[in-house]
Amino acid sequence: VQLQASGGGLVQTGGSLRLSCVASGRTLGGFVVGWFRQVAGKERELVSAINWSGQNAYYAESVKGRFTISSGNAKETVALQMNNLKPEDTAVYYCARGTTGWSTDEASFTFWGQGTLVTVSS
Repeated sequence: VQLQASGGGLVQTGGSLRLSCVASGRTLGGFVVGWFRQVAGKERELVSAINWSGQNAYYAESVKGRFTISSGNAKETVALQMNNLKPEDTAVYYCARGTTGWSTDEASFTFWGQGTLVTVSS
């Protein structure tokens, strides 16, 4: 499976972006899908994750109330709506496909997209 993340860009503080993760080759349906982010020189962190049924969703404390993850009607897309963006949200964002069971352990995410850069100016 190949994952394509898109939607990054440059926004001002308080702005919004919507990231999309599209899968080709295999479906995302039935799997946990996560959005991670990484700043150069720092460890990658899980921002949000969802299982396909939507019964489980995870948000990092730093993004709760501002970010919303959703799975699309087509079983190849997952979106991350990011509102009220802050400079500390600046990072490369990656989507990844995990397991069929609920897990947010980074080791369970085995397929990764190439990343999309989000830059929030102050």
